[in-house]
Amino acid sequence: MKDYKIAGHRVSINFEDPTTNENLLPSFAPFICDDEETPLIHVNVVNDYPWDQDAKEIGLFDVGGSNHGVYRNRDGGYRFDVLNPEGHLCSRMQSNPDFSKCYIKVYEGTPSQRNYGLNNCMMMAFAFATATMDTVLIHSSVIRCDGKGYLMTAPSGTGKSTHTHLWYTTIPGCDLMNDDNPIVRIIDNKPFVFGSPWSGKTPCYRNIQAPIGGIVRIKQRPENAIRRLGAVEAFTTLLPACSNMKWDARIYNGICDSITKFIQTCGIWELGCLPNSEAAILCHDTVSQESNT
Repeated sequence: MKDYKIAGHRVSINFEDPTTNENLLPSFAPFICDDEETPLIHVNVVNDYPWDQDAKEIGLFDVGGSNHGVYRNRDGGYRFDVLNPEGHLCSRMQSNPDFSKCYIKVYEGTPSQRNYGLNNCMMMAFAFATATMDTVLIHSSVIRCDGKGYLMTAPSGTGKSTHTHLWYTTIPGCDLMNDDNPIVRIIDNKPFVFGSPWSGKTPCYRNIQAPIGGIVRIKQRPENAIRRLGAVEAFTTLLPACSNMKWDARIYNGICDSITKFIQTCGIWELGCLPNSEAAILCHDTVSQESNT
């Protein structure tokens, strides 16, 4: 049994399968906790499980270009079949309706394939269990500067990581908090960003947090320009970047409510830019100044 606290939410994992242990989740190590708080999510990593054979296929969940099958069980819970980028089944998860209890089977394969399967199940379990708690995973790269976190969001390959790296190399006092899936929360009506165990190809797994200074949508453009987004544009910018399940009203409405609160409590900008230091300076100077007004 291992307990973790991620963005203030406690997760307990019981490794029942003797072939699987916490070493398969090295990115979770910074989040180990030993307090007495009741876990929000109970996960059992099992050798086998009586999967609901009458579950109904309802959609696909896209994780970094890999489509995972989603099935609705007769009791209202879910089953996920996690496929690796080569299309092979590497893990399966079954949950109750609110994802507070999950059972995960990790199938045979290389250590990296098994890590991929278990890690993806854990990310989905966390995202969907916390969806109604003002907690959202946002596909973004986040840089901390002068104590505040700045999230750069865009489709994969657009330049999020490039832009945060430009902040790091150009602007003094910056450090990377997460490079793929940070967690944002509203706490006492204030927006915060947290590091997470999920950081894509960049091994940045930091158990840290910061108040949000701003969220920026990155677009490739032939010149550098930045503008603040209105409420509607901001909403349509953030919704596709959030881990979500549109076919589940509880989860979808929870994510939409959280996004609305983020828009009300922090600024959202669009940066059209070249991959140069001038873009980083323009973004930093504009967002940090306007977020303080």
